[in-house]
Amino acid sequence: MNVVGPFGLSVRDEALEADVQSGLFAVEEGLLEATKSDVPFIAGAARHLLRAGGKRFRPLLVMLGAQFGDPHAPGIVPSAVVVELTHLATLYHDDVMDEADVRRGVPSANARWDNSVAVLTGDFLFARASHILADLGPEAVRVQSEAFERLVTGQILETAGPADGRDPVDHYLDVISGKSGSLVAVSCRFGAMMAGADESVIDILTQYGERIGTAFQLADDILDIASDSHESGKTPGTDLREGIPTLPVLHLRSKVASANGSASAADRHLVDLLAGDLTDDHRHAEALRLLRAHPALEQARRDTVRYADEARATLAPLPDCAAKQALEGLCDAVVHRAG
Repeated sequence: MNVVGPFGLSVRDEALEADVQSGLFAVEEGLLEATKSDVPFIAGAARHLLRAGGKRFRPLLVMLGAQFGDPHAPGIVPSAVVVELTHLATLYHDDVMDEADVRRGVPSANARWDNSVAVLTGDFLFARASHILADLGPEAVRVQSEAFERLVTGQILETAGPADGRDPVDHYLDVISGKSGSLVAVSCRFGAMMAGADESVIDILTQYGERIGTAFQLADDILDIASDSHESGKTPGTDLREGIPTLPVLHLRSKVASANGSASAADRHLVDLLAGDLTDDHRHAEALRLLRAHPALEQARRDTVRYADEARATLAPLPDCAAKQALEGLCDAVVHRAG
């Protein structure tokens, strides 16, 4: 059993491991090339989060999706670079919107420089991704543009909040589908599409990506509450401090709302605490401690498992092979991240 990539996927097939490792190495070289600039300041800012590491989850999915066709086709590595550049660009923008101080264990770009530099660096990365994408053909451009529209729509929905009468949990899952599921789905799609896989296989892998992408983000929600900074790469409770209602918080609020005034005093206290000013360190620490022990966190874990199980189920029609087993293993890895 071998471990491939920063995400820690276990692979039992030597040929698959060699292909994936080789592909991920080429992606790293492509990312370095794509973030070059004649202006040293731009190159430094563009490579700030790149040098901090990352799981390279999306490029890994591109490599695994390519195994269902020709894994050495010329468009595979560039398409993996495109999705990772796009993902990196969104992180720069997210940190500005969330006023985050830490990303991947290092100061966020907006904390190290300022918001303008962070936003413009994200734009620079989007531009570089588009430049590479243009060489992959009109279909690739269409697929990426549709995913990017969904990604931005998800961000807008998150900012706007649920419409009157809309279940906040359902609204949040729509947000996650757009912000996270869309680009992960494209990763799987690009891998199979660039490798020349059958259309039915491309569709299956795209559906898998949607579900595993949602599970992956939900696991991140849980890590933000349950982990220390070493595990998550950012300060624990960042979403709480910034007032971002992730799934455990939404489950807690739903429980209290559905109790029609008969919720426990402890639950009401926690809801009030979360609705207050969590920039205060003592209030933030208390909210984090109480939420870690609340059943709402376990409910969010069950939701993560459900999406991971759905992702695994979509793979059933695919032929048994090492790549299919690896994709199934990713479902287990995501669930493990969620505890």
